[in-house]
Amino acid sequence: MSDEVELTIVTMTFKAKDAAALMPVLAKYVVLSRGHDGCRNIDLCASVTVPGRFTVIEKWDSPDVQRAHFDSAEMVEMAQACAGMLEEPPDIDLLEGISAHDLN
Repeated sequence: MSDEVELTIVTMTFKAKDAAALMPVLAKYVVLSRGHDGCRNIDLCASVTVPGRFTVIEKWDSPDVQRAHFDSAEMVEMAQACAGMLEEPPDIDLLEGISAHDLN
């Protein structure tokens, strides 16, 4: 049995044309997506330094469940709802969690 913990992290950063209109779209996505299989947590954060910039931080059990989520109805609905609300396409990044054990 392996003690290795696999963790896939996704960040999506959105620059809103209208923050008041975008926030409920992102909040709905976060709440609905938290219930997906393999989801460890999803948070919605607002930038303190850049008005209208929001970041969604997602933690998934594995790359496979994260990829499956990107094809989910919630993701598609959120992407469609963002049409016309963003200054530019969202910045999406895929990260690997590094444990303290990896640093030895």
